[in-house]
Amino acid sequence: MVNEQLDQRVTTGEIDPRYGDPSATAPTWSAIEGRLADAQLYWIITVRTDGRPHAVPLVGVWVDGVFAFCTGAEEQKTRNLDGNARVAVTTGSTGAGGWDSGTELVVEGTAARVTEPDALQRLADAWFAKYGDDWKFEVRGQGFVEAGDTGGGSDGAWVYRVVPAKVLAFGGGHGQTAYRF
Repeated sequence: MVNEQLDQRVTTGEIDPRYGDPSATAPTWSAIEGRLADAQLYWIITVRTDGRPHAVPLVGVWVDGVFAFCTGAEEQKTRNLDGNARVAVTTGSTGAGGWDSGTELVVEGTAARVTEPDALQRLADAWFAKYGDDWKFEVRGQGFVEAGDTGGGSDGAWVYRVVPAKVLAFGGGHGQTAYRF
């Protein structure tokens, strides 16, 4: 459903002529979504209560037009989100690095906790499909636990989704392209 809402609002990206070739063709939204879905590692930027940024790498999934991630209930990300749910999620190219190695992406939005069992199961299935046994989760209560965890290990993880307000794409001959929702 969220993906249908996004598809209705996203048509084409707008190239910012200040940062790129105004005659270039913007990447299609489906190409951007493909890169978001295929990325293996993301970075999330949250804001501490004193205003300092907090950036950490994490794994996640792009499902139905939204980014999803999980984190422990006591982690800094969770404490930050309790005070300010606005985030930026970035992913870089899978190449060797450098300006021309690919399209770098930034998703700006607001993180919201996912607690519905069906939604959590769908996301757990997406994590397993993408990452295999290293990230196999079971839904317990209102979050994830590692598959096979009998309660003696992790306290589990809270799951969040980030519905994009804006996605920026950098590089690839077009410079900077914005997709607004």
